[in-house]
Amino acid sequence: MVTATTPYGGSFLVEPATPGSVFTPERLGDEHRAIGSTVDEFWTRDVAPALDAILRREPGAARAVLRQAAALGLTAMQVPEAWGGLEADLPSIMVAIEGLARDQSYLGWHLGHCGIGMLPLLFYGTDAQKAKYLPRLIPVDMLAAYALTEPEAGTDALAARTRADLSADGRHYLLTGQKMWITNGGEADLFTVFAKVNGTDFTAFLVERAFGVRSGADEHKMGLAGTSTTALYFDQVPVPVENVLGEVGRGHVIALNVLNIGRLELGPNMLGGAKEVLQASLRHAAERRAFGATLDSFGAVREMLAGMVVRMFATESATWRVVGLIEDETTRRRAAGDARLQAEVAAFEEFAAECSIVKVLASEMLGVVADHGVQIHGGYGYHRDYLVERIYRDARINRIFEGTNEINRLNIPRLVARRAARAGRALDGPPPDPAALTTAPATGAAAALDNLRTLVRWLFAAVREQAGEPLREPQELVLRLGDLLIELFTAEAVVCRAEALGPTPSGRLAARIVQVHLHDALSRAAASATTMAPALFGSRARTAVEAILALTTLDPVDTIAARRDIAAAAIAAQRYPFTR
Repeated sequence: MVTATTPYGGSFLVEPATPGSVFTPERLGDEHRAIGSTVDEFWTRDVAPALDAILRREPGAARAVLRQAAALGLTAMQVPEAWGGLEADLPSIMVAIEGLARDQSYLGWHLGHCGIGMLPLLFYGTDAQKAKYLPRLIPVDMLAAYALTEPEAGTDALAARTRADLSADGRHYLLTGQKMWITNGGEADLFTVFAKVNGTDFTAFLVERAFGVRSGADEHKMGLAGTSTTALYFDQVPVPVENVLGEVGRGHVIALNVLNIGRLELGPNMLGGAKEVLQASLRHAAERRAFGATLDSFGAVREMLAGMVVRMFATESATWRVVGLIEDETTRRRAAGDARLQAEVAAFEEFAAECSIVKVLASEMLGVVADHGVQIHGGYGYHRDYLVERIYRDARINRIFEGTNEINRLNIPRLVARRAARAGRALDGPPPDPAALTTAPATGAAAALDNLRTLVRWLFAAVREQAGEPLREPQELVLRLGDLLIELFTAEAVVCRAEALGPTPSGRLAARIVQVHLHDALSRAAASATTMAPALFGSRARTAVEAILALTTLDPVDTIAARRDIAAAAIAAQRYPFTR
C-alpha cells in the first residue's frame, strides 16, 4: 500500500522532494565503480580495436566483441543468478550502459541483444522457454532481436498487420507479415515478434530464424552506420505454440513495459555520448587558435561549453532520480513478497511517466550537445574523420526510438493523472482563478520550485477541465503540459542534487548550475504556459499571463557570470566536471 511518504508515479506534481530522498550518482558505491572500471577496460581492450570493423559492418565483427562482453558477464547483468546471470541492481546496469555508450553502433548491437532482445524472455518467459534459450543467448551463441515496428505501424504498434493463425493440427501458429527497422535484423537468431492471433489478439512470440524468417538487406541510414537494421519477412512461418511469450492477446503489456525500460536506459546512453562530445570539444577548443588566442578563451565558445555542462548535469540528475525511485519501489515490492523480476516490471510500470521524462530530456540534450560540439569544431566537425560528426548523425534517431518524443510528451500527463488516481490522490477540482495566483518574484531555489509546481498544477487542472479524460486532445495543449512536467521534475532533481553535494567544490559548481538551470527552465516554462493561456482562459488570458509571469520570475541573477564559472570548471578538468 502506498503511504504518504512513499513516492508513486507522478507524485512530484503533488509532493515536494527533499535532497535526502532523491538518488544521485554521488551515492553510487564501490561495487558500481567496479562495474564502471570493468566496462572501461573492456572498451579499451576489446571494443576500440574493433570499432572500425564494426562501423564498416564487417560480418561477425560485432558478434565477436559481444562474445568478449559475455565472458565478462556484461550480457547477463539483468539475468538472475539462477539462470546463469549476475543479477545486478539497476544502478550497475545504468553505469554499464553509460560506459558502453561511447559509440552508438556497438551499443546498438549490445542493447539490441541483451536489452530489448532478451528482456521480454527474461520478464515474461516460462521456465521452459528460459531453459531453452538463455543458455545460448548469454554467451551469444544465439543473437537476439526485437521485432515490433511494421511499415504501417510505427509508434501505433497496435495497428500491426502481421498475423498469427493456428495451424490445422493446433501445434503451430503460422506467422505472415513484415517487420521493419529491426536492430540486429541481419544476424539475429532469435526474435521477439509481435503479431495478431486471428488478426485481432496482439501477442508476442519467440521466433527462431531457423523457423523460416527472412531478412531484407541492411538499410542505408543517416546514422548508426555499424548496426544491422533490416526488414523481416514472414510467409506462413510455423512457430510452436509453446513459443507464445506471455498470454495470447497480452502482447501490448510486454511491448509497453520493455519500452519503459528502454526509455530510462536512454538516460545513461545519451550521457555517455554527451561526455565524449564534451571532452572532444574541450580538447579541440584548447588546441585550436583563432585571432591569436585559443578557442576556449572566447566568451561565445565558453557559452556553448557551459550550456553543454548544464544540460548534462540536469539530465544526469533526472535520470538518477528515476533510477532511485525504481530501485526503491523494486525493493519495497520484494519485501512485500513479489519475485525479483515481477517487482522490477511493476516498478518500471509505476514510474512510466518518469521514464518518458528521461527519454525526452536525454535525447534532446544529446541533440543540443552534439550540435554545439560540431559548432565548436567548425569545419572539422563536419568531417567524417572527427568523432563529433558521427555522434551528431547517430544522435538524431534517439528522438524517434522508444516512441517518438511527441508521443512521450503526450503520454506524460495521462500517466501522471492515472498514477495519482490509483494512489488515491486524484488531481481533481477546477483550476483556481488566475487573479489569485499572482506572487512576488521567487527568492531562492525552493521558492522557485514551489512557484513552478503551483503553475504546473494550475495548468494541469485547466487542461483537464477543457480536455476531459484521458487527456488526449487538444494535443497542442497536452504537449506543452508534458513539457511543464518535464521542467518541474528535472528542476527539482537539479536543486536536490546540488543541495546534497553541500559546501564542497562540486557543490559550489552545482550551485552555479542551479542558477543557470532555474533561469532557463523558468523561461521555457513561461514560454509554454503563455502560449497555452489564450486557448485555456479566453477573455481572462491577460490576467492568466500576468500570473504565469509572476510564477516564473526569479530575483535577478548574473547567469552570464555563472556560465563563465561553469565553462571554466570544464576547461580546467578537460572533461565533464562531475565524477561518480
